[in-house]
Amino acid sequence: MRMAELSARSGVSIATIKYYLREGLLPPGELTSPNQARYDEAHVRRLKLVRALLEIGGMSLADVRDVLDAVDHQTSTHQILGVAQHGLPTPKMPLDDEDRAWALAKLEPIAEAHGWHLRPGDPLVESLLGTVAAFEHLGRTELLDTLPDYAELAERMGELDVGVVAELPSTESIVEGAVVGTVLGDALFAALRRIAQRKASEGRFTP
Repeated sequence: MRMAELSARSGVSIATIKYYLREGLLPPGELTSPNQARYDEAHVRRLKLVRALLEIGGMSLADVRDVLDAVDHQTSTHQILGVAQHGLPTPKMPLDDEDRAWALAKLEPIAEAHGWHLRPGDPLVESLLGTVAAFEHLGRTELLDTLPDYAELAERMGELDVGVVAELPSTESIVEGAVVGTVLGDALFAALRRIAQRKASEGRFTP
């Protein structure tokens, strides 16, 4: 297919496709003349993945290159998803040594029960520790009594998320689905949670 058809099939403008080509995010097509190239389904899949990583995932170009490099070098799907996950923006909370020790004491029994690894320096772990410490700073530690229940829900959601993308036909589509599912899934669950809170509040506090 020509670039115009590639643009129509992928939903990416020709100008953006040319930019991705210059940045090395999209492999060049097969030259049919000095100024013409032919593209195929692999280019369509790659464009959809790049678009998901940049536009939905909010990743930097460097992070996108890391994900594409993992895909192209046949790293395991688990490792590729890890690279993609770490490229997604993660909230950061202030965290000193005392906060870290206190939060770890809260989280380690739960992590051990679920077989989770709280690796030092992992952005997700650091975000989790900072969030737990923030509850303590705000004097709302009673909310942390529900941590085991939240962990059970998270375990179930993780299984659901991975189960859905595992059925997709290619590594690119799995990574794209995981990124879109994580970013939009967070927004989806937040909205569902607040609707459920509204119902629970009505049941408890409305005469």
